[in-house]
Amino acid sequence: MKQSIPVYPFAAIVGQERMKQALILNIINPSLSGVLIRGEKGTAKSTAVRALAHILPEIEVYSPDPFQLDPQSEADLLAELHLALGLGMAAPPKPEKRKIKVIELPVGATEDRLVGSLDLERALKTGEKRVEPGLLAAAHRGILYVDEVNLLDDHLVDVLLDSAAMGVNTIEREGVSFAHPARFTLVGTMNPEEGELRPQLLDRFGLCVNIGGILDLEQRVQVLERRAAFEEDPELFSSEWQAESEKLSDNIQKAQKLLPQVKASPELLYHIARFCLEVGVDGHRGDIVIYKAAKTLAAWNGRTEVTKEDIEAAAELALPHRLRRQPLQAIADSLDQVRKAGPKL
Repeated sequence: MKQSIPVYPFAAIVGQERMKQALILNIINPSLSGVLIRGEKGTAKSTAVRALAHILPEIEVYSPDPFQLDPQSEADLLAELHLALGLGMAAPPKPEKRKIKVIELPVGATEDRLVGSLDLERALKTGEKRVEPGLLAAAHRGILYVDEVNLLDDHLVDVLLDSAAMGVNTIEREGVSFAHPARFTLVGTMNPEEGELRPQLLDRFGLCVNIGGILDLEQRVQVLERRAAFEEDPELFSSEWQAESEKLSDNIQKAQKLLPQVKASPELLYHIARFCLEVGVDGHRGDIVIYKAAKTLAAWNGRTEVTKEDIEAAAELALPHRLRRQPLQAIADSLDQVRKAGPKL
């Protein structure tokens, strides 16, 4: 029997508050189109992603089902998608509950591994579609984690970001196409010292945070103590953080339910647009992401009305990677830097 690997508790991660906040916001509202975490090695990037998935509520899926369909809202797709796998439907698979998955995309992955593949010869000869699902099918309703996203081929990054934005993955070969749901939380991590993403790709990530090693002496000691305690007895350490983990999970679920009720006044919409104009953000994606993130922040804080504070906090996550920069100029790291980056009206 395969043993489960101990997962470090999300609530026990010291510092890195902006990273944790950006991850939580994307879990509450996947339409934010993911988060890019930029930082040096050893700053808890991958630990945070796996830890967050571990405390999230279980989801209901069919067993077996490589497309991770939701029995409550996607049951009508089951027969069609399983037919494309060459599987009969004499008896529909039974629903079961399981943890949300973290699907990792290796740097050397091919497009077929990511998107899936079609048996083109069979489709042309018989008209029947036979599909080999890819990682995007496995990531549906879960988290797709891409470490060193800046080292991926630009075309694969484009495919990832398109699927994250649309919630659908389309496999297309020589005029034959097949589509399936692919709604997931996209998390990309990178070390800026190994190269940057093109601005066009940076802009497609909803949120972006820059993180570094903790400089506070007391917090660094906390990191040492907690990590040592976890490695010595993972079960005991996790049990000590169980109450905090459950509280965090409950708050996420409450925010997800509250989000559809959150509203922003017309005055605040003008505030968002004016701010983006002032700092010189190209296009409209920045405005839209700030609006969505501000609503999500309000829901996370148990409110149905967006405030200016929500907008400013959202702007700090949504704008730094969208500002026009000179060659070799670093991405802004705070709202003050964002304000100073562009010409004032």
